[in-house]
Amino acid sequence: MLITNATLVTWENPNRILENHAVLIRDGLIADLGPTSALARRYAEAETLDAGGQLLLPGNICAHTHFYGAFARGLAIPGDAPRSLPGILKKLWWPLDRSLRPEDIRYSALVCLIDAIRHGTTTLFDHHASPNAIEGSLDLIAEAVEQAGLRAVLCYEVSDRDGEAKARAGIQENLRFLKREKSPRLAATFGLHASLTLSDATLAACRENLPEGVGFHIHAAEGDADQFDCLNRYGMRVVQRLHERGILGPHSILAHCVRVDEPEIELLAETRTWVTHQPRSNMNNGVGIAPVEAMLRAGVRLGLGNDGFANAMWEEWKAAYLLPKAWHHDPRRMPASEVARMAVYANAELAGQFFPAAPLGKIAPGAAADLILVDYHPHTPLTPDNLPWQIVFGFHESMITTTIVDGKILMKDRRLTTLDEEEITARARHLAAQVWSRYEEQFE
Repeated sequence: MLITNATLVTWENPNRILENHAVLIRDGLIADLGPTSALARRYAEAETLDAGGQLLLPGNICAHTHFYGAFARGLAIPGDAPRSLPGILKKLWWPLDRSLRPEDIRYSALVCLIDAIRHGTTTLFDHHASPNAIEGSLDLIAEAVEQAGLRAVLCYEVSDRDGEAKARAGIQENLRFLKREKSPRLAATFGLHASLTLSDATLAACRENLPEGVGFHIHAAEGDADQFDCLNRYGMRVVQRLHERGILGPHSILAHCVRVDEPEIELLAETRTWVTHQPRSNMNNGVGIAPVEAMLRAGVRLGLGNDGFANAMWEEWKAAYLLPKAWHHDPRRMPASEVARMAVYANAELAGQFFPAAPLGKIAPGAAADLILVDYHPHTPLTPDNLPWQIVFGFHESMITTTIVDGKILMKDRRLTTLDEEEITARARHLAAQVWSRYEEQFE
């Protein structure tokens, strides 16, 4: 397939913007790029997709999300609103994940994948929990990902909060899926919930069973409660505990790290552990703001996720850009170029560890053909230097018209090609009502 008449945003380092260019896709990879006139002559027999002057960019990557939380949208929490993150976990998320059954898991994933395709997010790192439907749950999500045509890294969230037997079942689900033969668009890691719900014995069991070259995906220091629990029970802070228990390292991902201090930041940098920033979730839960700028200065490998918010990653860009300015009363904080450093370059590097066959997150010969067309025609000059600010102040997900993964069109001219959105939405609405009923029964 030859995509013609596009303005390429290559997201190479340094980035290039190439007007009136074309990209040849072959066998799921970018095979060639150049001026439209030259490639149209060179590949005259190729199937053509005319971009009509739109921007052609690599697809967005989400470094931390929760498909299982899809049915929380519009759900009323009984009684008074929780005052803190522990209250939100106990009154919303833990009763909700206990309410999920196999079909709910599948359709929670499908509605999130539709959202991702529409919003140009082509690779996602999911973190799953369903204590009453553990065994085979990752297969259900994997089947949905395969059906959608997207790329995903999956894991199950091991926790002691539902008892020893279910913690063991979570460990086995991670190990089973890690060993399972998977398509090139699926990968796995080992999921853990958080320090405050994991005993030393469970952490040791996870570490002892971890296959070579695999890391963990865990929430860390998302709020003060995680630090207070760790200090009271173990006499140390969260990142130090995870380090001493063998959880940190270049293959591991720590989500949030909102309440980390300077020694913890240094430890994250020294161990080359990945951290993901989720500003919309942090604002919603009232836990504060992660010391993102300090982590970047220290050399922490820092990516951008959404923690289950809509898979509209440019909205996460905007929150990451604006929140530090409001928090610190300083408009100089967190320039858009630093947001791009997380959302584009770091996310692509992280994803590349799980999908090493071809580079992700850039337009270059040999890179994976995970691409989006964006109907953005700025009224000011568009340059590689000002692109991050153009995204923050001008881009919107409604501008995405076409989504391509592994060279296959998943949405063309805003019409999905792999998923029946109407059927999935109707079925999800029916299932969500049943999930809500089971959720409410836990408070009776």
